[in-house]
Parts: sequence; C-alpha cells; structure tokens
Amino acid sequence: MTIQEAALVLADGSVFEGELIGAAPASGVASGEVVFNTVLSGYQEVITDPSYAGQIITFTYPHIGNYGASLADFESRRLFCRGVIVRDLARRESNYRSDAHLDAVLKRYGVSGIAGIDTRRLTRLLRDSGAMSGAFGTADIASLRAAAIAEPGTDGVDLVSQVTTATPYTVGSGERRIVAYDFGIKYSIVDYLATLGTVIVVPANTSAQEVLSLAPSGVFLSNGPGDPSVLDYAVHSIRELVGRVPVFGICLGHQLLSRALGGTTFKLPFGHHGGNHPVQHVASGKVEITSQNHNFCVDPQSLEGIVDITHINLNDHTNEGMSVRNQAAFSVQYHPEAGPGPHDASYLFGMFEDMMDDPISWRDRPMVRRATPVRTPGLPQAELGVA
Repeated sequence: MTIQEAALVLADGSVFEGELIGAAPASGVASGEVVFNTVLSGYQEVITDPSYAGQIITFTYPHIGNYGASLADFESRRLFCRGVIVRDLARRESNYRSDAHLDAVLKRYGVSGIAGIDTRRLTRLLRDSGAMSGAFGTADIASLRAAAIAEPGTDGVDLVSQVTTATPYTVGSGERRIVAYDFGIKYSIVDYLATLGTVIVVPANTSAQEVLSLAPSGVFLSNGPGDPSVLDYAVHSIRELVGRVPVFGICLGHQLLSRALGGTTFKLPFGHHGGNHPVQHVASGKVEITSQNHNFCVDPQSLEGIVDITHINLNDHTNEGMSVRNQAAFSVQYHPEAGPGPHDASYLFGMFEDMMDDPISWRDRPMVRRATPVRTPGLPQAELGVA
C-alpha cells in the first residue's frame, strides 16, 4: 500500500499530521464537523449510521479495522459521514465474517480518512473547545485551513433530506402496522420494530395525512443527522399526528417531537457519541448504560407542564427522555437498539408495543428487556463490491 502523507486542520488552526486512508478526497480536501466517538468496537455500525451525515468521525479507541467489515453489520444502505479519523488502521482483518477490509469499504463509498493522528490530543481539544469544523487531505496547510473555516458544520443545515429514503418500503409482517419516519433510520431499529408488526418506512417529508391513510397502529420517529430547528416539514406532520395515533421517537425523533409540542432545542458543546453513557430512569431510579449519537438536546424547561421527564443523563444531567402528558406519546434521546452498544434500554420497544395495544394504561406496564432481533429481510441492501 502506497502511503500518502496528509494533514488535518481544524478551524482554530490546530494541525495534525498523518497519512491518507480510504478514498482520495476531491481536490485533495475533505471537510466536515469533527466529532469523537468512544465505542471500543462497532466501528462499522458507527460509520454506516446516517446520523453522521456532515461529520468527520474521530475514534478514540486506538486500533480500528482489526475485524474487517461485513455486509450483515451495515446500519444503512451506504456511508453518509464526511470522513474517518483513526490512530491506527489495522493492516489486515481477522474475522471469518469479514467481507472486506475497512479501507476497501471507505474506498467503495467514496469516503476519505486519515490515520496516524494523535487522537488523544484531538479528543481533548474537542472536549475542551467543542466540536468544530475541520478539513483533511493532501492539500497544503493553508488550503486545508481555508476549507475548515469555510465548512458550515451542522448548524442550520437540513441533512435529513440527504439521507432519507426516496420511496416508501415495507419490512416484516404482522397485524400491527407501524409507520416509521426515515430521518436517517438505522437498520437495527427496523429490526426491532419488525418484531412488533409490519413496518412501513416512509420518507421524511411524508405528510400526516399520508401516514394516517395507512391506518397505522403507531408511528415511529427515527434518529437522524443535523439540526432539528430547520426541519419544519417534519415538525408540522408530527404536530398533526400527536393525539391521533401512538407516537414513539428516538434521538432526532425525540427532538422533533419536542419541537412539535412547542419546545426548543440547543446544541451541546461536543455532543454525546459512544456506547457507555449512564442514563437514569427517573421513576424507578434504575441506571441504564446507553448508546448515544447526537449533537443537539431538548430544553426541558421549554416543555414544562406539557411533558414528564422520564430519563436524565448522569454525566451532564441533560434531558434523555420524556412522556407527553395525557397523550400516547413518548421519546428518548439515546438509542435503545444500540448498534453498537449495550441493550439495557431495549424494553422501550416493549413500551411502544404496549402503547399501541393499550393507549390508555400503557405507562403502568412493567419494563422488560427485549431479545436482540436478527436482521430483517427486505431492508434496502448495501453492497461492498470489493474483495
């Protein structure tokens, strides 16, 4: 493998030297909002999560790529992230399930990366200064810094329209009909929903009238990338659905439900990205270790008297979940499907099932962890096309 020297430059002028991996960036420059993820494994699920659209992912774990990549572990039809930053990219993969080397996957989907970076220094900088725009590649430092400064990041940008499905599709079977809004939905979420009934995944701009015409037992609001404050079309639809059909939202879906109820959102300094965030269930006092991937957060004071806060992040005490008063609707900020991560919160899919079956007394049902489902046939397939 030919080594190409490269550099990463942040908007504040910080420079990191390394070597190029993955696809060669256009004009020698790849740019995006630089964030860090603390998972120890599951790098493939992370890079195929559509929630990372517009972002460059820094892995804090130093050794990435040692077990290759498998089609069975894709969380969407392709990669949507702007780039990948690692300390050390494994030269070879060791896993009987591997279909390709991670570097080959990056090349296949046109995603650039940089290895050999001091990711400890980079992570500390992002933790102290907050997520910021950056650019990396083989261009000169001045060009990279100019690209980093020009990069708009994720504030005020509709990234959902870049990742949502173009047409509806149906997965699973069963008497219940669940309409799932695709704001950047992960396949692991669809797998869980398919254990509850027939799942009809619809584009993000689907109107409330179109959803109701499908006679759903419940509506799911998915995860997704970017700033919820610019997704007025989704907020309008959700506002019309609450009170007419049971609603369950996670991550971006949680934020959009909040805005539909009149709440506000704000951007976190460096976001929550990882598989080990402690969250407390307020009513029981139980602590769940959760998988998270979001940059924005709901202001609970903006929904005072409208919702009950059900979950709180124990690291920074931010809002992690809520239940809408007098309505069959609830949401959480984290990922109960956890791909990758722990499955402490899988009981939330059971709560959604209870809410669809009994919209009146669903809150009184016990919390029971759900078994991890197998991959559901019928999802839009990704392809590697590499050896």
